[in-house]
Amino acid sequence: MEILVTLAMKFWQWAILIAIIIVGFIINLFDKKVDNRVNFKYKDYPVMKPIKIATKGKGFFKMIFMWILGTRHWEIAKDFEYELNGKKYVIPSGFKFDGASIPKFLHTFLSPVGVLLLGGLVHDYAYKYASLEPKGALSIKGKKGKSVVVRGHLLDQKRSDQIFRDINIEVNGFYSMNYLAYYALRIGGFLAWNKHRKVNAKMKVK
Repeated sequence: MEILVTLAMKFWQWAILIAIIIVGFIINLFDKKVDNRVNFKYKDYPVMKPIKIATKGKGFFKMIFMWILGTRHWEIAKDFEYELNGKKYVIPSGFKFDGASIPKFLHTFLSPVGVLLLGGLVHDYAYKYASLEPKGALSIKGKKGKSVVVRGHLLDQKRSDQIFRDINIEVNGFYSMNYLAYYALRIGGFLAWNKHRKVNAKMKVK
């Protein structure tokens, strides 16, 4: 028993990964395999550029904190167009996101911009604006004459999480992994969702 405890402590990341795989396998057994959940379509992968992790000059401990716990953010360099259930949407260039919300200690096995990239991108946009932006959206004049996009597809948090799950299932085929990520969002995603609602960010026209 002592040997098992020692091995578990030494290889705790692998122990967590194995536990996740086992739970995922059980979910996979009972999941109803529906392939075209949201009929997600796209022509090309999003063009992204990395955003600098500005550690320099932050002070030693803050730099260490950013290095160990920080996550790379990305900026969409070209409009990313996609479809859901036959309707066309776009994520405009300039949108910044950090990919799927994967705990840092699991990044060795599951990158935030790996197999969960496309679902994570759409999900981050949906969380920020509580909406998806239709392609060719009309604009109106808001406060102080600034143009804002007319929201085309309003979403609540649960529906945003479901879209994340279903896009990823259609793209990568990992039913169990995507369900685990979905349930993690259902449990803890409200923190990010509420944060964005307080800011009440608006989609802007270029």
